[in-house]
Parts: sequence; structure tokens; C-alpha cells
Amino acid sequence: MVLEQVKAKAIRWLEDNRGLVIVFFCLPASFLFDIFIQFRIWLDRKLAVTTSHKQRVQKIQDQVTEWSKLPASQKKPLCTARPNWLSLSTTFFDKKKCHQVPIDLHDVLSLDEQNLTVTVEPNVTVREICKYLIPKGYTLAVTLEIGDATLGGLAFGVGMTTYSHKVGLYQEAIVSYEVVTADGKVITVTDSNEHSDLYYCLPWSHGTLGFLVGLTLKIVKVKPYVHMQYIPCHSQDEYCNKIMELSGATNKDTKVADYLEVTIYEKDEAVIMVGNFADVDSTSRAKINDVCWFYKPWFYRHVETFLKKGGEEYIPLESYLLRHNRAIFWVLESMIPFGNHPVFRAFLGWLCPPKPAFLKFTTTQAVREMTFAKQVFQDIVMPLVTLKEQVDTAVKLFDTYPLLVYPCRIYDHKGGAPQGQLRAPPKSRLVPGTNYSMFNDLGVYGTPGPVERRYSFLYADIFMSEEEFNEMFDMTLYNQVRTKYHCDGAFPRLYDKVKPEIDVIAIGETYAVKKDE
Repeated sequence: MVLEQVKAKAIRWLEDNRGLVIVFFCLPASFLFDIFIQFRIWLDRKLAVTTSHKQRVQKIQDQVTEWSKLPASQKKPLCTARPNWLSLSTTFFDKKKCHQVPIDLHDVLSLDEQNLTVTVEPNVTVREICKYLIPKGYTLAVTLEIGDATLGGLAFGVGMTTYSHKVGLYQEAIVSYEVVTADGKVITVTDSNEHSDLYYCLPWSHGTLGFLVGLTLKIVKVKPYVHMQYIPCHSQDEYCNKIMELSGATNKDTKVADYLEVTIYEKDEAVIMVGNFADVDSTSRAKINDVCWFYKPWFYRHVETFLKKGGEEYIPLESYLLRHNRAIFWVLESMIPFGNHPVFRAFLGWLCPPKPAFLKFTTTQAVREMTFAKQVFQDIVMPLVTLKEQVDTAVKLFDTYPLLVYPCRIYDHKGGAPQGQLRAPPKSRLVPGTNYSMFNDLGVYGTPGPVERRYSFLYADIFMSEEEFNEMFDMTLYNQVRTKYHCDGAFPRLYDKVKPEIDVIAIGETYAVKKDE
């Protein structure tokens, strides 16, 4: 009993002083950890110079072929050997129960400027593709704001950005996938070839249908800067109606901006950000603001200054695309409450953010359980027309701000027929004269208001039974594809891959009892 009390007090002290713990331990350790990881990736790439993409893929095929020859009693489901802690997901899928195959594929393979596409291997990161494309005058059509996210992870998961009101989810910008199947074959998957059924199921599949070894993505021509306009709104009706108008949700012929998002600071206080590609002449250079410098205010705090009076500025394109990286949107404030203080930014801002990989690498069972009960990190996709109800519900459930809103097209590609795990929008919600509806991502990140501040980190967990999961997602085509490509027994099922590895209901009940005591 005494030991338990001492342990509880020690944990409470660490939680109450989390900012100091992170500053004096996590940030320096994360920095050294990242140097090691980057060195390992650099070494892998140096070694890979001696081999071609085809040879590297053949190595993966050979391992799958060897797996297929194992006796049935020795066969485990296949998965990548990439450690859980390198993923941005909060889940810790037990890979020890699987036959792990290394996927050492980190290269940009080609740029097709005529057809506006780039072909990459799956472990290329968002930051790396930005540094490759932007100097050439291009960027991905859908670029996630977290630099450590991999292009392959987004392809088999999901991605949405402030350009999505023009093109849709990340999957809409994928021209083709190169996949190693459970049979050890390499196939090219497009929306119009014999593997089109697989094309629509690979997004949201989380590696349960094959190994991704390459993908071709759409790119767009850009200019060096993004001209940002900040529009303050002081009522729910104002920002809800304005974002419907600016996104083209009510009229397909509306001329929309290149980038569009909303940050909601209170139920009736929000800033709409409208961004367009731009050049900057000598008369406008004073308005350039590189928001990613370590000593600058965190981006969402910078935006908050425009609540009283709107404004404009020019942000270098790469800095705009990674604007939320430094504060992990606003999660870092839950970790380091004083992190946006000018003195902290000036002296230690260059160490931020702590790497998500390091945070996962050092996660204990106790910390993992605590994140379920005392923090929230959810991205929820719903029809944009219901934004007011979304905000009301989020505030009622979580009582936390800011809230993130990205408008996004969701397409009906098959006239209501099964089109992968993401269900087609109802016809009644389609923008007139189109095959898409305007939805939005509502991002709820941080610590709920009623909960005393504790640690927080990435990414979203699900809290559904398998029956509820199958009701939310359309598994019809997915199940057909698993049979056609011999995935049963070869790869884990989707629900088993993404469900939390611990009993979240039991954890919630345990913390509820502790609170009552």
C-alpha cells in the first residue's frame, strides 16, 4: 500500500511538472534520438545507391515467396518490419505476432513535369518531398502539415489538407500504386486497369492488402509564396456560412482559393485563412513572414492575433505547408505550457517539437493508458453543412480549444456502389452538378477542459467495436478484394490492425473510479 502511494505521488509530480520533464529530458533526448534516426536513414540510402528500385523490390518479393513456402503451422500474417514508434498513429499493433518484412525504400524515383506527377518509394517523408519539389516549382496536390509523415503511410491511411476543398483526400491525388501481393507478385494498381477494385480499397487499408513499394502522385505548379488573408469572425453563423461560400460547397462555379482553413478559438470566435500562390515584388517584401523560424510565435497563436482585426502577409511556401509542425498543431502547449513564451522560443525553440517517434518509443503502458482517459486527438470527417452542430457537440464533449476545420471534397466515384472503405456521400448532399459533396475535417487535439493538464501525443485511436466499425465503414469491396488477392491468412484484417491494443473501456472505467474516489 505504501509503495503504491509513493508511486502514485511520483506519477502525479511528473504529470504536474510535465513541462520541466519534457524540457530537461524529452527535448534533448528527442534531438539526439532524431540525429540517430536520420543517420540510420542516410546510411540506408547510401547502401541503397548500389541497388536499383527493381532490385530492392525483388528483395521484398523474395521474402514474401519464402514466407509462402513455410508450413501452415509456422505462417504468421505479414506486416512491415517498420517499428511502431516510427508511425504517427497512437496505436501499438503487436508486430511480434506477425512475419515482419523490411521495406527499405526511401527514394524519390522520378519527376514527370509534362504529366505533373512524381513517383516515390513509400518511406519518403513530407519534409523530404517538399525540399525536392518546391525548388523545382511544384508541390504535392495534398501535403500533410507534419514533416515526419511518410507518403506511403498517408497512401495506406488517409490525409487531408487545406488544398482538399479543391481536390479531395490524399487518395484522390494518387495516380498509381506499386504493390507486392500475398503471392509475391508486383502489380501496378490504377483506377482504370484490371486492379481497379484494389485501387479503391488500398486507402484506409493500413497495410492489410499488400506491401506498398512505390506510388505515383499528382503535383501542382506553385509560386514561391502563399498570400495569406486572415478573416476574423465573431459568431458561429458568420464563420459557418462564410466557409460554405468560400469552399464552393454551394456552387461548383465559385472561384476558390488555393488554401482554405478555419481555426476556432471560442464557440463564437474564429479566424478563416484564405491562401493563394503568389510572387512577391519589392513593394510587398515587408509583408513576408517565415512562420517556421524557431523564435517565431506558434502559428495558431500568431493567427489568433488577427481576431481583433484581420490582415494579410506572405509566407514562403514550404513554411506554409509545415506551419503546424513546430507546435504539432497545438498539442505542444499541453506538453509545455510555457513553450510559446518568447524567452523559451529564443533559447530552446530550435529543439521543438519533440519527435513523435521518440514520444512513442518512450511510451510506457501507464502513459499509454493515461492518454486514453486524459487527452484527445481526433480528426472527424462530417458534412460541412453540419459544422455548427459539430462544434456544439465537440465543445460539449471535450470543452477544448482551438478546433481545426479543413473543408474537403468527398467523391462518389461509382454512383453509390461500393468504392472502398469510405462510403460515398448521399446524393442529397452532392454539390449541384458534381459527383462530390463538401465535407470537413474537425480536428480536436489536446486535453479536455475538465481534465487537469497531462502528456499528449499523436495519432487518433478508435473506440468502436468491430460491429460499429463495420457500420461506419463499407467493407463490401474490401472483403471481396481480400479474397481475390489471397489476403486472408497473409495479412491482418483491417479492424485488428487499427484497434487499440489495450481495453479502452476498462481503462475508462478505472479512471472514472479513481476520479470518484
